[in-house]
Amino acid sequence: MNKRNKWIRQAVLFAAGAAVLAGCGSESEQQAENEELQEVDIMLDWYPNAVHSYLYTAQEKGYFEEEGLDVNIMFPTNPTDPLNLAAAGEVDLGISYQPDVITARTEGIPVVSVAAIVRSPLNHIVYKADSDIERPRDLEGRTVGYPGIPVNEPIVETMVEDDGGQFEEVDLVDIGFELQSSLVSDRADAVSGAYINHEVPVLEHAGTSVEYFNPVDYGVPPFYELVLVTNEETLAVEEEKINAFWTAAEKGYTYMKDHPEESLDILFENEDQENFPLEREVEEESLNILMDKMETEDEAFGSQDRESWEETISWLEEMEYISETPNVDDIFVNMSE
Repeated sequence: MNKRNKWIRQAVLFAAGAAVLAGCGSESEQQAENEELQEVDIMLDWYPNAVHSYLYTAQEKGYFEEEGLDVNIMFPTNPTDPLNLAAAGEVDLGISYQPDVITARTEGIPVVSVAAIVRSPLNHIVYKADSDIERPRDLEGRTVGYPGIPVNEPIVETMVEDDGGQFEEVDLVDIGFELQSSLVSDRADAVSGAYINHEVPVLEHAGTSVEYFNPVDYGVPPFYELVLVTNEETLAVEEEKINAFWTAAEKGYTYMKDHPEESLDILFENEDQENFPLEREVEEESLNILMDKMETEDEAFGSQDRESWEETISWLEEMEYISETPNVDDIFVNMSE
């Protein structure tokens, strides 16, 4: 087994006890007599922020209730929880990452992507604007911090090599989630794993001017940053419920697009002030960035393209991140169809 992939299989074994519940749905005032709402548990990829505004909007506006659902929004204790708990059937849905879904399938974990939430990478290589770094190959001989999430390694390697540099000359260091402080304190010359819709505006808001490289400009395929996942059995048994959830989520997204300020108001009513306090200016900028990445002129919100999955699988194989080729027909479905 590829050592980079062991973390997913190991995490699944004990993922069922790792979650912390947060928030819950409410019964619909408009539900028909004697009709009970079906419960749906969804685990976010992290604490509430702008990328989740459509979910909280759908909940606040009653769209889930209209579909006969009582939705319980949960937070993870670590980044692997959403995929692992969905794969184990402990939650109905989780928000995870396309490369992680691919890796899980190569390990025999029956997770399925049902919607693309963010259609291209948010994860960029970020560095201070006043540094002399101008292109990825300039990272040779420098320290690049990353949060220990394995996919950052092939991302950095691809970008540096595509730009004509030598990846073995880069000092890639696991700094946990201290991305911002490591960059500000010069513990790292650059960081991978920083999101342009979060860490970048947070750094700028705090007075640190930064620049960044987009992986897609340097050989990395435009993989889906965030996808909505479930497991095969849940999808087979609860397909109608999953479809109902997505119908309501799409309504929430449409309302968020048309009323971004109100949707952010709703988000702030649901923020986790203790663990992940939000800044209004940061979330406004984040939402602006996200709107161009959650749908395009040719790709509807949530839709998934076979070519994207095939291209990302080929890249991960080429980088020896995965050792087997998963069946694309098993790995995703389009709920809109």
